[in-house]
Amino acid sequence: MENPNKNLPLYVDLDGSLIYSDLLLESFLLLVKKNFLYIFATPFWLLSGRANLKHQIAMRVDLQTDVLPYNNNFVTYLEREKASGRQLTLISASNQKLVSQVAEHVALFDNAIGSSDKLNLKGKEKLNQIEKFSNPDGFVYAGDSESDLPIWAAAKEALLINCTETLRIKLSTCNAEITSIGRKSNWLEHFVRAIRPHQWLKNLLVFLPLILSHQLNESSLFLQSVLAFISFSLCASSVYLLNDLLDLNNDRRHPSKHKRPFAAGNLSLVAGFLGSPLMLFLALLIALSLPERFMATLLLYWFITTAYSLYLKRLIVIDVFILASLYSLRIVAGSTAIAVTTTFWLLAFSILLFISLAIVKRVTELKNLKTSGQQNIAGRGYTMSHHDLLSVLGVGSGIAAVLVFTFYINSPTTQLLYSTPTVLYLICPLLFYILGRVWVLAKRGVLHEDPIIFAITDLQTQISVAVSGLVIWLAI
Repeated sequence: MENPNKNLPLYVDLDGSLIYSDLLLESFLLLVKKNFLYIFATPFWLLSGRANLKHQIAMRVDLQTDVLPYNNNFVTYLEREKASGRQLTLISASNQKLVSQVAEHVALFDNAIGSSDKLNLKGKEKLNQIEKFSNPDGFVYAGDSESDLPIWAAAKEALLINCTETLRIKLSTCNAEITSIGRKSNWLEHFVRAIRPHQWLKNLLVFLPLILSHQLNESSLFLQSVLAFISFSLCASSVYLLNDLLDLNNDRRHPSKHKRPFAAGNLSLVAGFLGSPLMLFLALLIALSLPERFMATLLLYWFITTAYSLYLKRLIVIDVFILASLYSLRIVAGSTAIAVTTTFWLLAFSILLFISLAIVKRVTELKNLKTSGQQNIAGRGYTMSHHDLLSVLGVGSGIAAVLVFTFYINSPTTQLLYSTPTVLYLICPLLFYILGRVWVLAKRGVLHEDPIIFAITDLQTQISVAVSGLVIWLAI
């Protein structure tokens, strides 16, 4: 049977319908990334209403409409409707400037209507605007949220875009014909991906001081290290969420990072806005049960990683030093959790080792860029011209790390800890092998950009690490 509503004008919602994201949150993140001091201005803008808040933010940012996470299935549907001659209007509670930019990019809509600095087009206000423009025969509305219920109730046909079953049941009482397009995805699955639990492997470094001080059999100290591991993991995930929110557009232009939950639009930005501070709060709550120095180290880690996400990641070479220091901070945190002192040579070794691994990540990214025909890493200061210099610095840091490890073996503290410390020299060729293998794979362009994923998937690296552990046991 032919659809009697096919000739009626179709009004299309933007946030959550045409795109999988929210332009207010997107533009707010762009504003914060531009200058984080704007955070303090937003409450004052909000005092004059949400419409004013949206207007003030929109006037200060440039939206990159080409990388927004569009609902491609719905766009295809709209293309068919446009080809059949149907009038399409994009109408949104987002600011008029941003709505017009999206409509211009999509190039399907006859009109684009958004909020002004005084009027917030949401719910009944949006319905009033639709009724002002639509003809007496009625209209069709496509949306995704509960605030659209009064609009659907007045429409001849309701198009539900990726709506939940709960919302569909609420709408079933109205007289409009209901058509569903798409379904909500499992947000929990995407949230777990966003907090990157596989990256928690880095935080196993907090156990290193416990192992190297030969107190692994002390149950109370082991428990403190476990709590330190959990606290650091929650804190790290808090920063991962924040980093992904601030890096949306760069991730969307990246060959592999465009699949991240926020960048792809599979996870609402609200989950990041709420999840990041909640995880930090839980991390600090656990840290209260540990020595004060651990809390100070944890806060320092959070401060540095936040500064890195906001700005420091753009600085050439400095960014890899920051990454290396964050790895070493995990070792320091492990020491503070059990109240032992980390030796200078161990920290020097770890910093040099992690500088080499941080640089190999950048080299791998540049290799992948060359394959895709690009010249610079989005959101970073590196270009293809830096490839050779980075390679020299990275290999040099790796060699220096192995050399410093020999000084660690000969230090008085280490000599007292081990019955046969000379056995530890067997770790040096293993280190050379691991680092040499990583760099050879990087130069070939076959190394995974994420060193953690490489470590948990490369059998030879795992065997080398296991043998190193055996060597430490023999030295004890």
